[in-house]
Formats: sequence, C-alpha cells, structure tokens
Amino acid sequence: QPMIKVKEIIRRFAGVEAAVLITGESGTGKELVAHALHRESPRRRMPFVAVNFASLAPNLIESELFGYEDGAFTGAKRGGKMGLFEMADQGTLFLDEVGEISHEMQLRLLRILEAREVMRVGGSRIFSVNVRIISASHQPLLELVRSGRFRLDLYYRLATLKLELPPLRERSEDILLILRRLLHRHSKPESVISPDMLETLRGRAWPGNIRELLAFVESYLILLDKPEADPALFHSLLHESERP
Repeated sequence: QPMIKVKEIIRRFAGVEAAVLITGESGTGKELVAHALHRESPRRRMPFVAVNFASLAPNLIESELFGYEDGAFTGAKRGGKMGLFEMADQGTLFLDEVGEISHEMQLRLLRILEAREVMRVGGSRIFSVNVRIISASHQPLLELVRSGRFRLDLYYRLATLKLELPPLRERSEDILLILRRLLHRHSKPESVISPDMLETLRGRAWPGNIRELLAFVESYLILLDKPEADPALFHSLLHESERP
C-alpha cells in the first residue's frame, strides 16, 4: 500500500511542470522515482540528466552544472564544455543530494532557477534553458534551513511539490515481491528461500533499505550451490552483514 500511494503521486506530479523534491532514507529509490517522473511526463522524449552532489568534488560543481569556455581554468578542455543545465534543455535535470552544496552554490543555483539562464564559467554569453527540476535529499532540508545550512528561498524553489519515500521497514510486505524478481534474475526456484528465512528478512530494520536487501540476497544466491534453502549459509551471511 505505501508504494501504491507513491505511484499514484508520481502519476499526478508527472503531468505538471512544478519542481519536485523527493525525500527518503538512503537506498529507498529516489533516483528511480525521478526517472519515473520524467518517463511519465510530457518531456519524456527529451534528455534526463542527473548529478549527485555527494559524489562530486565541491570545486567541480560549478563547471559541471554551468559548463565552461575554452581556457576558463587550468585543465579545461579545449573548446570548452557544455554544462548539465544546457544538456538537460527541454528535459529534466535531477539534482541528487542537493543538501550537500555550499551557500555560494545555493545562491548561484537559485538565480539560475529564477532567470532560467546560465552563463558558462569564463564566458560572456547567456544561454536560456528550459528544464524541469527534480531534486532529492536523504537529509531533511527544513532542518538544514533551521540550522542555517540551506537557503529557505532555494528550498521553496525546489519543494513546490514534495514526495517522501517510505523506508523498507515500513513496507515489509514488498520483500517477497522483490525476492521473486531476484530469484528470476538468478534463475533460482522460490524453494531456496524458506518461510523462516522470509520472516527473518521481513523482521529486519534494513537501515540501508532496498540497496542493503539486494546486496544481501544477491550474495546468498550467488554463493548458493544447491536448488534448495541453505539456512547455514543464509544466517552466516546475515551475521556478517551485521558487523559494523
């Protein structure tokens, strides 16, 4: 039921142009939801461009988002480079882990969202861009606003519509559906997961959510060398996964 509700919200949000903020714990599928919003939208035939700020060095964010001109800085590619805003023109730009960006970059991003114009680093030409913004964060952005780490005006620009993804522990009934997909992918019969194993999986908190569940079950299926459940292997891997 929680994910059926999420899918209904996706269909409703997909048909409008307003910015969407997706929140949820790490591993709950925020990027998958962003892709779904784009696929169901009128922009579906146009580019979907994603950037994860948590995996991007702070000194590279500006040049990645806005691009740069030839000779803008040491190491710049000859001829310059198109930024992600330009690449996503007429399509969707997904800003993942948006809470990680600096105050200076927050202000620059706010100006771009308001004017819908970008200027490459080291450049003088202004490019108009038409993008739909979808952003995501595992950190509660309003708490970052209260602590002074995130701009309130930028928050309102990004969070016109809000979609929160439930953690796996709140939808444990979905675990069997996920397992069936994994078993099919690895050509394994359902008998390799006993009812007791399934109950064990349903009873775990899964702090890493779907990502953690997939990693654990795939390791079990890869190491399994018989077409039936192996409780010893299952619990051994489960014990290893609980180590800090």
